[in-house]
Amino acid sequence: MSAVPSDLDLYRIQMENVTEVTTFILMGFTNDFKLQVFLFFLFLAIYLFTMLGNLGMVLLVIGDSRLHNPMYYFLSVLSFLDACYSSAVTPKMLVNFLSENKAISFLGCAAQMFLFVTFGTTECFILAAMAYDRYVAIYNPLLYSVRMSPRVYVPLIISCYVGGFLHATLHTVATFSLSFCASNEIKHVFCDIPPLLAISCSDTHINQLLVFYFAGSIEISTILIVLVSYGFILLAILRMHSAEGRRKVFSTCGSHLTGVSIFHGTVLFMYVRPNSSYALDHDMIVSVFYTIVIPMLNPIIYSLRNKDVKDAMKRVFGKNWFANKVYFSH
Repeated sequence: MSAVPSDLDLYRIQMENVTEVTTFILMGFTNDFKLQVFLFFLFLAIYLFTMLGNLGMVLLVIGDSRLHNPMYYFLSVLSFLDACYSSAVTPKMLVNFLSENKAISFLGCAAQMFLFVTFGTTECFILAAMAYDRYVAIYNPLLYSVRMSPRVYVPLIISCYVGGFLHATLHTVATFSLSFCASNEIKHVFCDIPPLLAISCSDTHINQLLVFYFAGSIEISTILIVLVSYGFILLAILRMHSAEGRRKVFSTCGSHLTGVSIFHGTVLFMYVRPNSSYALDHDMIVSVFYTIVIPMLNPIIYSLRNKDVKDAMKRVFGKNWFANKVYFSH
């Protein structure tokens, strides 16, 4: 008499007959073609503006010697990250808007998520480093050249990238070690962690804890650095006697606080919360905001309120425009 198979045996037999996913389908916002065409042109305009603004900021810092100091080096790194951050997601999204084939390979999805998490995490660290830089410049201006020398800020920038790389490696390996056998349809516009966990047929409890604790730790630690730095900056402002000095500090620090608040607010909403509160349709809109809209806003936030940047734009781009005008007038 043959033995009755146990539940474990039945599970093993079932898993042996399951075909692993090799391609994912990015479902996107809608199946309405007219709406997809509209979204294509909308996001294309945002992407072009993002690249123009951020790469323009990088070129501005490189091209103007008066901006060759740690504050603007950090700003140029932030702009570079925003350009990369947006480019990790937007081009594939634009293609999918106009294509019936919305597939992305298993490796392509892993690469997209890895780049997205790398640049996003690195930006968290860079924003904290920028706050520390402002604290040193305002609270201890006489020691600024020592405390933020190239021997300090270069390793600091490199460590931000290393932290982003390690964090992305952790989540990419953990996520793509799971089995995807029930469905290959990702209810999102790009390969993000929560929608991938939602379609996995493996136990994702550990992955959810990794996202919550690691993303939460990074968020809390970087936000604390920002808050402590600006606490000391506030004390320095209160001790200032010059109204012009206060105005300049508020202008510089106000733009940074605006950028930090927008970025961290959306990231906290997306990742540092219980898994039961995820709603993929709603989260898709929020994730598009911080991956596409915020990188577009940062050049505006950091340039329009910064006199040094506006003056540098006149010197660098205005000079070239004037030279071309003289050349073509002959």
